[in-house]
Amino acid sequence: MPCSTPSARKTWRPLRPGPTLPCMRPSMVARGVSELLPSASPASRAERENPVTRLLDHLLAEGRTPPLSYEEARTLARHEDAQVRAALARRADTMPEILYYLAEDPDPGVRRAIADNAATPVQANLLLTGDTDLEVRLALAQKIATLAPGLTEHEQDRVRHQTYEALARLARDQIPVVRALIADALKDVADAPPVVIGRLARDAELAVCAPVLTFSPVLTDADLLEIIRTQPCTGRLSAIARRGALAVEVTDALAASEDAAAIADMLANQGAQIREETLDALIDHAPSRMSWHAPLVRRPRLHAGAAQRLALFVADTLVEALMRRKDLDPAAAQAVSDAVRQRLAGGPPPLVEFGPHWRQAVRDAYVLCQGRRDKPEARLADLMAALAVEGASRLPTVVALVAVMGDVSPFAVAATLNAASAKGILSMAWKAGLSAEVAQTLQHRLAHLPPDEILRPTASGDYPLSAEEMLWQVEMFCDSQGDSPPCL
Repeated sequence: MPCSTPSARKTWRPLRPGPTLPCMRPSMVARGVSELLPSASPASRAERENPVTRLLDHLLAEGRTPPLSYEEARTLARHEDAQVRAALARRADTMPEILYYLAEDPDPGVRRAIADNAATPVQANLLLTGDTDLEVRLALAQKIATLAPGLTEHEQDRVRHQTYEALARLARDQIPVVRALIADALKDVADAPPVVIGRLARDAELAVCAPVLTFSPVLTDADLLEIIRTQPCTGRLSAIARRGALAVEVTDALAASEDAAAIADMLANQGAQIREETLDALIDHAPSRMSWHAPLVRRPRLHAGAAQRLALFVADTLVEALMRRKDLDPAAAQAVSDAVRQRLAGGPPPLVEFGPHWRQAVRDAYVLCQGRRDKPEARLADLMAALAVEGASRLPTVVALVAVMGDVSPFAVAATLNAASAKGILSMAWKAGLSAEVAQTLQHRLAHLPPDEILRPTASGDYPLSAEEMLWQVEMFCDSQGDSPPCL
């Protein structure tokens, strides 16, 4: 009759054909372990008192000690100390039968070592996909993901088919972090299994599906269109919108989704192909969508109509960006210039109200101020006095004084207030020879700009913009008024 070992955790079943090894009694196990230990010299008597430490050192010296025999490995697989079993589980030369046996070890640390071991047989990998310990499944997911390229659900080779099955099980794991690990590992693998990628792309968790939706080359346009149609949540659509290249069919579907965040991401995507008709339809809704303005202005190959319409409602800094673009054709550049003129000629907004006959008031003030052209100190005193006055009556005088001091059209100065342009007001003050501190006062007292938009002097009291940029601002606003003196 076969002997029985009380301390054994389960019956030994070798995986490969061969004679069944005799069951080992406790005395035989102890003798087998002792034979693995190096003989002790008188100087190492202290070490003999801790045989487990010596045994671990021996196991961890893989490559520097002779390989374990089958009998030795089998003995160690039943050792009472989990550290010994874990050390055996990490060895690359441990026999597959032993590794499979250890895949069901009661200690999770041992099973994690098996999950992490590249030599572990695929049958053990499949077994570990259902392990109750999360860290075991995470270690297994990291290893299996590296084997995924080229696998399909129709593998004929048994080992490859079982590897695919392990991957598919991990992609269905109940814990999102396991699925997310698989998704991140496969997101940019060109020959990742399509079925697994499709499952991950449709995962309910954004942390799982987003990397695949954004980066996976396995997904087709048909896949993306189906996901947009059936699972139109904001994060999922934004992930699609950030893909490196988007066909017009996909961008049309994203635009039709009316998902503001996803559309903003799509507009910012330089690889997204967007039809002119689709872009025009988005511009129709863009004035109230602030997050669309910057990406619209920076879209490649803007046609003239689109550029002109954008110049009518985007912020001043974005108008400047439009006018600085080098890729606009002459018609588009002219359209932007016309739009700027139209925008600035519309009259001052309510916060900068000059009065019912402001143009004539500015002309009168300009004529009066010209009479003091040769008295700069007097003009500066008049300016500071006008700034101290409350109400709209001061505005024509201040505009006229800045214009005379800067030798520009007063209507160009008024245009900077009309546009609430911090850069424009600052640049006109610089052209007039005023200090950066006075320029700050003009932004606050005349244009009523919010504190966080005001351009303030540097620590040394200088202007915060370069002379070249301020000159460009002056010329832009002067051009918007035809660069001609007022009709007096």
